[in-house]
Amino acid sequence: MLQVIRRSSLGIRRALTIIFCTSVAAIVSAVPTQSQNATAQIRSVLRAQQDAWNRGDIDGFMNGYGRSASTVFVSEDTIRRGWETVRERYRKKYSDRAKMGTLAFSDLEIMLLSPDAGVVLGRWSLKRANDQPHGRFTLIFKRLPEGWRIVHDHTSSAPPPK
Repeated sequence: MLQVIRRSSLGIRRALTIIFCTSVAAIVSAVPTQSQNATAQIRSVLRAQQDAWNRGDIDGFMNGYGRSASTVFVSEDTIRRGWETVRERYRKKYSDRAKMGTLAFSDLEIMLLSPDAGVVLGRWSLKRANDQPHGRFTLIFKRLPEGWRIVHDHTSSAPPPK
């Protein structure tokens, strides 16, 4: 009787080991795919923002931000809070196509912090008739029900050339 129990117990252990190994393999193989998808989705948000800007569509550009009172934008030694506040800042500072120029994002580095959060480091540049301002940004993205959105933006301008 004791021998039958031991054999049965060995079979259960084998089955559990196989199930465990299969589960771990499935999880490990899914992680890179999820990361690639998230990175591609974040890049897509930034591409859509750039395209909207270059059409003169500030509201379309603002679709890349979380529509929340907790959205943060830091620039020019000022902290602005809330999606509406950030949108008003863009509308005032870039009130016509000449001021908007042509936007380009470059040197994007995307690092996922979790399945629902990521950080993007990059460069921005504007080409306008009389100048070409540029600088760097750090964006915190969060996966929201509507997709990946910027919840924190810290943008700086490089000094103009002398």
